[in-house]
Amino acid sequence: MKRAVFYFCTMQKILAYPLTIVYFLFFGITLLLFHPIQWICFNLFGYDAHRKSVAILNLCLLRCTHILGTRYTCNNPHAIPTDRPTIIVMNHQSMHDIPPITWFLRKHHPKFVSKKELGKGIPSVSYNLRHGGSVLINRKDSRQSLTEIGKLGSYIAKHNRSAVIFPEGTRSKTGAPKKFHTTGLKVLMKKAPGALIIPISINNSWKMLKYGKFPKGIGNHITLDVHTPMEISGDLDVLIGKIEQTITQGILPVND
Repeated sequence: MKRAVFYFCTMQKILAYPLTIVYFLFFGITLLLFHPIQWICFNLFGYDAHRKSVAILNLCLLRCTHILGTRYTCNNPHAIPTDRPTIIVMNHQSMHDIPPITWFLRKHHPKFVSKKELGKGIPSVSYNLRHGGSVLINRKDSRQSLTEIGKLGSYIAKHNRSAVIFPEGTRSKTGAPKKFHTTGLKVLMKKAPGALIIPISINNSWKMLKYGKFPKGIGNHITLDVHTPMEISGDLDVLIGKIEQTITQGILPVND
């Protein structure tokens, strides 16, 4: 049995090399194609056109991963209102967390807290982060980070949009949950006290990087489980503890 599993894993990794090359080809073409599309939408037609172009971009990025045998399921039984701000709180497993959130929750206009390095040099991605309402933070400068997160909180409160935050700070390379860092989330809550909290557990996106950056993992089923929304009320530390527990309970064991 162990030998059969070994051979299966070996053959899977061998197959991953050519599939990853094809994936990167289509991934790169998609980013290059949508960069001028975003520019045109943003500069000539405004926010709504740009937002729709970004949603379609992320749908195309999802389709690119189908080359790798990746499947997606978003379990969202909740009627989340679109006429009020929301704060989407998630665990973080890889950059492959971003496209499904952007696509499946597109009606909520998700904006991200991203590291500043992503704000330049990446076609389509950097443009959207700079112009789409997200914020770029310097992880080495806590004051700058919290100021930018505060701006995002004020922005979603004013425009009834969504802020996406990964309180773990960095991605989990094995899928196992990390302890939440609460300061940034508290700032968002204080700047957007009327926001609805949307806890989400994402699973299996870490497996896309189980071999490293090359080749990509293949044959994965990435799932998003949207938990019951929560109002911002009472002691924030208690609330964040409840959010963390809810998200963590929805994360599959590492050996699954």
